Amino acid sequence: MEGYQVWIYFAAILVGAVTGLMVPTSAALEPTINPALAFMLFVTFLQVPLAHLRDALRNIRFLGALIVANFAVIPLLAAGIYFSLPDEPMLRLAVLLVLLTPCIDYVVTFTHLGRGDARLLLAATPILLILQMLLLPVYLKVFMGAAAGALVQPGPFIHAFAWLIALPLVLAGGVQLLSPRYRAVGRTAAYLDLFPVPATALVLFLVLASVMPQVGHALGAALSALPFYVVFAVVAPMLGFVVAKGFRLSAPASRAVIFSSATRNSLVVLPLAFAVPGGVPILPAVIVMQTVVELLSELLYIRLVPRFTAVPLEDVGEVQP
Repeated sequence: MEGYQVWIYFAAILVGAVTGLMVPTSAALEPTINPALAFMLFVTFLQVPLAHLRDALRNIRFLGALIVANFAVIPLLAAGIYFSLPDEPMLRLAVLLVLLTPCIDYVVTFTHLGRGDARLLLAATPILLILQMLLLPVYLKVFMGAAAGALVQPGPFIHAFAWLIALPLVLAGGVQLLSPRYRAVGRTAAYLDLFPVPATALVLFLVLASVMPQVGHALGAALSALPFYVVFAVVAPMLGFVVAKGFRLSAPASRAVIFSSATRNSLVVLPLAFAVPGGVPILPAVIVMQTVVELLSELLYIRLVPRFTAVPLEDVGEVQP
């Protein structure tokens, strides 16, 4: 399923959009989105090696490149896009939510397909997750000022984070901790490893099916964001390459930084988008638009990134975890 996940996701988006347009009661699916999101994040976090944070910390140079790319360089690109967008607060908020959060799930698969060091990236995903959750409110405040406080009210935002992100993360960590000790837990975890792709496809279907009846209110905003997402898809991997070269990483490690720089955490921030009062349908529609552009871009990345990084960058003293 991971090998065909792009096409599975596109099928889910298409079926969800058609369902939303043709089935009058599809808007009633909206209450099912949060439970589906919670389950999707739980099975996604199960694949994140939360117990191996120490492994990620061993490769200081790779981790430094990953952090600089995702939390210093890419936010500068996001800032340029933010100030170029139409002056519509919901549109700008949606774009910031998705562009400021690096992916922690299917980016590992795409990195592997693009001949990058997926193992290094996988070990670093807990750090990426922790940093983006800590820094996202800071970035929103810096970029949006008082408007961020008006749109992102603490109560619903904290509630969504606690129940739809923090709780699945804690449960996943508990399962990982208990799996080696209890055979039943280990078997359950192995069974749940089959679910990330279907769970992600289900979320995409539900979001599209519930949003499409209101698409008239969100289509303009989503289309406004489209060219900026294309710009991001072109520029972000280049910036990732420059950062990797500056840190003198090996070719596989450089590819991992490139994929991480270009791939965003759209589905993980969806719960936060749904928590914004009055954010539906604009926020989810604009965020899902980024997912569509990104999936198409990944098909190009897995072919082009290995070519442009075919000659290994000089590797001086890199420590492999």
